[in-house]
Amino acid sequence: MSDTLTPPTWPDAHASNPQALGWMQGSPPPADKTIRFDDGSFLRFPQLRWSLSHLREFVPTTAIERAPGAPSALPLALRDDLDALRFTSLHGEAMSWREALLRTYYDGILVLHRGRVVQEDYFGEGAADRGHALFSVTKSFVGTLAAMDVHQGRLDPQQPVAELLPELRHSAYGTASVRQVMDMLIGLDYSEDYADPQAGIWDFSRAGGLLPRPEGYAGPLSYGEFLATLRQQGEHGTAFAYKTVNTQVLGWLLERLHGQRLATQISQRLWQPLGMDHEASISLDATGAAFGGGGMSATVRDLARFGEMMRLRGHFNGRQIVPEAVVADIEAGGQRSHFAQAEGYRATLPGWSYRSMWWVSHNAHGAYMARGVHGQCIYIDPAAEMVIVRTGSHPVASGVGNDPITLPAFAAVAEALMRG
Repeated sequence: MSDTLTPPTWPDAHASNPQALGWMQGSPPPADKTIRFDDGSFLRFPQLRWSLSHLREFVPTTAIERAPGAPSALPLALRDDLDALRFTSLHGEAMSWREALLRTYYDGILVLHRGRVVQEDYFGEGAADRGHALFSVTKSFVGTLAAMDVHQGRLDPQQPVAELLPELRHSAYGTASVRQVMDMLIGLDYSEDYADPQAGIWDFSRAGGLLPRPEGYAGPLSYGEFLATLRQQGEHGTAFAYKTVNTQVLGWLLERLHGQRLATQISQRLWQPLGMDHEASISLDATGAAFGGGGMSATVRDLARFGEMMRLRGHFNGRQIVPEAVVADIEAGGQRSHFAQAEGYRATLPGWSYRSMWWVSHNAHGAYMARGVHGQCIYIDPAAEMVIVRTGSHPVASGVGNDPITLPAFAAVAEALMRG
């Protein structure tokens, strides 16, 4: 990642609209309009503008089941004034909210204010009833489950990971605690630089079957095998270092702790109590292990229900789903001095921290986020009584492609809603 705020040049939202480009249209689609897993085209731009709304068609998944019956309510109070709202990006560029959505390659957007939908819109392959790849927004679901277990005394945050997962005793995690994993405080010889084709994140993805394996591949064949190869670099517990593999460890730990698949836990402890409208999904490796670091797909409206539950301190659909103390601990954030040492976030996230797989702003509104590559997010602003969900397919994976526009845009929407 880079601290630069210089925006790259890519085809704009309309020029990369997958429907206009004709991706995957026809039976079969023409060869030059076919998107495939085996050649990696499903994650190339602009093809990913189609595939992120159809990820289940490329990789194995399992369902995160919803409860039977009618979904929980998301009442409408639609406004027609937000699109014209003006703000200034971190680049110093004035633009409108509608321009910001297009500039960040949104596929879906939903704004809740006081529990009511004030804006909902989709672009390209985005649709109200179609799940979208969430990538690392998945982490916040996993982190919330772990934080619930800590609060309820099922999980000791100071317990060594290796006591629960002896398979990792000789890896970097052999000397790590559960809390260090939950807050991304692991010293690890592994890179999450999405722009580097040699980074560990791509080796991890190939091990889990999320990327095609080259001919003659002799590496790990599952997430668990890959995690066991990781080695420590530096001390644990001293600095924030964002690594998807940490959440994969946490998801595995939860499966071992409960004796249940991660998809079942998300369903029974969150998805069904929330009264979701659609089932979600999560991708699996060859052993059936869920990709806890980024494998979920879900609809925008169901993500809004999750975000609204967090805004309401864990209460939603007539019940306390997440203990209030768990949400309060997440809102309070982690140690900012740990976060400040991390490269790649100083330009757009100054003063932030990380707690239980959530990103915490420490701004005047107490806002915090679930974030995923290519523009996925759930943004919760308690002071403005606002939740924003966005799905997207930005050509730049890391947050530097979105944050300089997104963060001031979200703040401008919050201020507008607070004005009435």
